Amino acid sequence: MFRRLTSLTALLSFALVLVTSVVLYIVPAGRVAYWADWRLWGLTKEQWGALHINLGTLFLLALLLHAWFNWKAITNYLQARARESFRLSPELLWSALLVTVFSIGTLAALPPFSNFLQLNAWFKDEAVRMYGEPPYGHAELSPLASFAAKVGMDLPRAMENLRAAGMAPKNDQESVGSIAERNKVSPQRLYQVMQGGVAAKDAGGASAELPLMAPSGTGQLTLADFSARHGLDLATSIRALAAGGIPAKGDMTLKKIAQAAGRAPTDVYDILRASAAKGR
Repeated sequence: MFRRLTSLTALLSFALVLVTSVVLYIVPAGRVAYWADWRLWGLTKEQWGALHINLGTLFLLALLLHAWFNWKAITNYLQARARESFRLSPELLWSALLVTVFSIGTLAALPPFSNFLQLNAWFKDEAVRMYGEPPYGHAELSPLASFAAKVGMDLPRAMENLRAAGMAPKNDQESVGSIAERNKVSPQRLYQVMQGGVAAKDAGGASAELPLMAPSGTGQLTLADFSARHGLDLATSIRALAAGGIPAKGDMTLKKIAQAAGRAPTDVYDILRASAAKGR
């Protein structure tokens, strides 16, 4: 009975580890998943990670028990095959070559190994486009007052918007994530409510003030995407950067623009933020 139980446990836990591995391969980056309250089949990124760890542990324990129940058969097999196994057999050489090729190919970023990693990065980038970025990493953990200060938001007005939407915070020290969880919305949605439901432009149509700190992942956006996301005129953004001694094109990422000019990405963001403020 215990042998059969162990074998079935190993098989089922291995199958579920495969499922959790696939999910964790395509899951959004943590900052995006927590900000947008990402879920798959009702489970959060953190829950999928916990399942992967514990099911993986169960699988290893089942394998150890399986080896213990069958130790005599395993040792007899190993003894019978010892000489043959340690010879330079074609199978041993091919397996060593396969492991070496995978290791070197991965470290050297050669296709198709690099393609597999790029596909993983593509899933992460698609999640950013679909769910958006938080203003900064783990913004949902910040107290409301600190969050408002970092994103350049008027705290009394933000709290009034939350009260009007029936999401009143306990006080200005309650975290954004706690308020969102209590009201069964994502931190991202709560942020939109704090802004009065307007994400990129205010009621007058002018660009909303950009946060003091660049949102996570901003450097990976092209100048055209960044301008569109924040309601900025692309030509105006290019002129503002040129005036600051930073030549740019719409299809270049902010990180590439900074690198080409020998400047820090924060310099590029600060110029764009100042330009946006002037256009309000």
